[in-house]
Amino acid sequence: MTAPRKTALAHRLDTLDTIAAVLPMERRDELAELLTDQDVETLRHLVNEGMGANTLRALASDLAYIQAWSLAATGRSLPWPAPEALLLKFVAHHLWDAEKRLTDPEHGMPKDIEDKLRLQGFLRTIGPHAPDTVRRRLATWSTLTKWRGLQGFFGSPALRSAIRLSIRATPRPRKRKSAKAVTGDTLEKLLATCANGSLRDVRDRAILMVAFASGGRRRSEIAALRLEQLQPEEPIEVESGPPLPSVSVHLGRTKTSGAENDEVVYLTGRPVETLNAWLNAAKIDKGSVFRAIDRWGNVSRRPLDPKAINDIVKHRAELAGLDPAEFSAHGLRSGYLTEAANRGIPLPEAMEQSRHRSVQQASSYYNSAQRRSGRAARLMD
Repeated sequence: MTAPRKTALAHRLDTLDTIAAVLPMERRDELAELLTDQDVETLRHLVNEGMGANTLRALASDLAYIQAWSLAATGRSLPWPAPEALLLKFVAHHLWDAEKRLTDPEHGMPKDIEDKLRLQGFLRTIGPHAPDTVRRRLATWSTLTKWRGLQGFFGSPALRSAIRLSIRATPRPRKRKSAKAVTGDTLEKLLATCANGSLRDVRDRAILMVAFASGGRRRSEIAALRLEQLQPEEPIEVESGPPLPSVSVHLGRTKTSGAENDEVVYLTGRPVETLNAWLNAAKIDKGSVFRAIDRWGNVSRRPLDPKAINDIVKHRAELAGLDPAEFSAHGLRSGYLTEAANRGIPLPEAMEQSRHRSVQQASSYYNSAQRRSGRAARLMD
């Protein structure tokens, strides 16, 4: 490697280090090799502008993949803006007919390109990519093109037609992020595994209850939750029994809200008590709410990684005698809306807590099994 190239690489590594909190840094060296100086500066600019960490991770990951594909397919780094022919090549390499590939080995992504991407760890799937993945990567490509002040061909009739026809030729069912929704009865089974009184049990119980009761919050929102976002509210009076404790959770900007919006949801009763039990047990008086616990029972000062929320749901499912492969953190989100429907809570009221933007979007989370056996599907009985 020449001295100027070493210097440029070192500069990119230093810059990536400054934004480590919002990038997939386990691939830092690889990103420094793949991305150009302008790519890295764009990412740093977006960090400084306050773009969400998950969005930036996705952008960096998609950009790294597209760059790697371009190098493997054309031998050159991505051109800006990309010509229409390159976009069409990207679609042809990722959306293809698996049956036609059996009789035509040249159909789809060429094997030498596939081998290069697989060797680098970029390609893990066997067969054509999911249409949503291709659309997302093209959207990232388009967004980065616009941020450079350039006009691309992402809205061209030829590209739209190619995507539409490719998807129609290779239909595939859309997979749910969580095979099963974590409804009320399932949640109680998970909570029952947190009854031994250990610090980890107290934490996991609070995570499950807060994530579910706050409207099925995303794992990134739960992992990033800070004590400063919690505001005690006046207790809720009930007809029988003592008043119920209440807390407002200020989410700030979320995946579906604008930059100026402060999304607020509420916790009442048991979830508040469980949350307070964890804060007291872990002696947390500021900063991150949910934190890692080491093998000696020491509570970290750093927040949990969003992936840890998913791991906790799967671990508790396994302890409850359920199949962990069928459950994920996203099941808490779909489960909240499914449980609301089971209890006869109007969808608009449930959406106030889940913070979904449209009835169509919220309805898509309802568990298929519940809908299949529901009254709406049995009108002819």
